[in-house]
Amino acid sequence: VQLQAYGGGLVQAGGSLRLSCVVSGRTFSIYGMEGWFRQAPGREREFVAAIKWPLGRTYYGDSVKGRYTISRDNAKNTFYLQMNSLKPEDTAVYYCPATLRPSDNTYLQTSYEYWGQGTLVTVSS
Repeated sequence: VQLQAYGGGLVQAGGSLRLSCVVSGRTFSIYGMEGWFRQAPGREREFVAAIKWPLGRTYYGDSVKGRYTISRDNAKNTFYLQMNSLKPEDTAVYYCPATLRPSDNTYLQTSYEYWGQGTLVTVSS
């Protein structure tokens, strides 16, 4: 299974950006979990969002609740992270992981088997 993240770039504070993560090598299962993590310079990687199936329940880190939305498009084998009201502190490399074995620990990196490369998001003030 390979994951490829797209959509990073430079955006002004208050703006929006949508990240995509294309999954190849296997189609989405009715069970599974996809997520987004980010890592800012000099900081540890942190949990951003997750979506768990088969119910499609979503989870968010405290710093992005109400601003970010995670979703999945089965037809495109792609999941997304819609980011609104961006702040300079959202600047980071964003990573998209996935697993075929959903866990209650959606916020742990070890809960995910497969990882895509990161995409850089820079929010200017």
